[in-house]
Amino acid sequence: MNKREKFASRLGFILVSAGCAIGLGNVWRFPYITGAYGGAAFVLMYLVFLLIFGLPIVVVELAVGRASRKSAAQSFDVLEPAGTKWHLHKYACMAGNYLLMMFYTTIAGWMVQYFVKMVTGSLDELDAEGVGAAFGEMTSNGGSMALYMVITVVLCFTVCGAGLQNGVEKITKAMMVCLLVLMVILAVHSCMLPSGMEGIKFYLAPDFSKLSGEKFFEAMYAAMGQSFFTLSIGIGSIAIFGSYIGKERSLTGEAICITALDTFVAILSGLIIFPACASFGVQPDAGPSLIFVTLPNVFNAMPFGRLWGALFFLFMIFAAFSTVIAVFENIVSFATDLLNCSRQRASWTNMLLIIVLSLPCVLGFTAWSSFSIPHIGGIMDLEDFIVSDNLLPLGSMVYLLFCTCKYGWGWKNFTDEADTGTGMKFPKWARLYMTWLLPLLVLFIFIRGYIARFFA
Repeated sequence: MNKREKFASRLGFILVSAGCAIGLGNVWRFPYITGAYGGAAFVLMYLVFLLIFGLPIVVVELAVGRASRKSAAQSFDVLEPAGTKWHLHKYACMAGNYLLMMFYTTIAGWMVQYFVKMVTGSLDELDAEGVGAAFGEMTSNGGSMALYMVITVVLCFTVCGAGLQNGVEKITKAMMVCLLVLMVILAVHSCMLPSGMEGIKFYLAPDFSKLSGEKFFEAMYAAMGQSFFTLSIGIGSIAIFGSYIGKERSLTGEAICITALDTFVAILSGLIIFPACASFGVQPDAGPSLIFVTLPNVFNAMPFGRLWGALFFLFMIFAAFSTVIAVFENIVSFATDLLNCSRQRASWTNMLLIIVLSLPCVLGFTAWSSFSIPHIGGIMDLEDFIVSDNLLPLGSMVYLLFCTCKYGWGWKNFTDEADTGTGMKFPKWARLYMTWLLPLLVLFIFIRGYIARFFA
């Protein structure tokens, strides 16, 4: 039987776990949503929901992982009371991790491709229309997208195949340190641009008049959703790292460290983007195209723009790859837990499987571009909808109920595990909130998401 691996250090655990949460949601989605909902007022709202909504579920997942010493493929089997069916959630967890990578690897490949474009100068001296055309050309070239997707999958599974300590922990620690250093350099440079202070004011000085009436409730819903999805909770992506740590420290403090690092990256990404937007007259609510169309125009207008653009997309690669490696580690653990096979065999087999499963997303931009579902969209939109709008919120509710319900693992078992070790203890007063209010909040987000998508 395979012996359970462990992280070499606490820092490694925190950086790898945070790396799972830190991804394109922080550095791509967060800035354009913040721009759409008025800047600093939305940021403040987001931080509140991150504290009361995302953080407790991170503790829950870590506790389930550490107590079971298994991935989501077997953690419920180990902890559930005899005769109950909580273990059925493992199928949703496994499906969620595979589905997430079926489209995330393509977007990560875009980051690699844009880094190459910046280094080689292929976007230099293009006007706004030319940069937009370059993005359209990239997404219509199926062969090129497939190549960069395969490069992403092979590199990240190679890291996982090298082992937890020698591969995942060592490489992710290096990437995370580089990511943070690059972000600080880019943020300082961006804040020093002419008129950069206007962007900082928009981003950090709350003006709630921008969220009057129905806009306030729209922003509240968006803030809750962002705080929820940025942490990748509900499908066992965080729980796996709990299974690799010892009992020396309690889990609440560890969850705070992970959440704080994730939030720091999101906030810092805004300090890179909004001063640059203000300095070059770019609307901060440019939407998803902000990274791929708007910012390359900004870099083209900067002195040494090719350098700053290359550094920016290098940090985007680190952000994307940290998540891909973390989720691939989960997928490898599914195989080693269920089939008792070697890490190397699990890595190579899943490498081929993910490449095949990722092809429909690539084809969704080319040969299968005519495929579309009303109110959802194409293949990438469908895969994202299944994961983000369904498996994550419903999966989080299952984890919450499992840890609070007397017919599940139960509150006492959960808090005993969470409080084992030195450090901050889980608050006793949170039982009523965790048992009733938080699941209702998750249900509210789920229902509102469907209403907004299908009936608005």
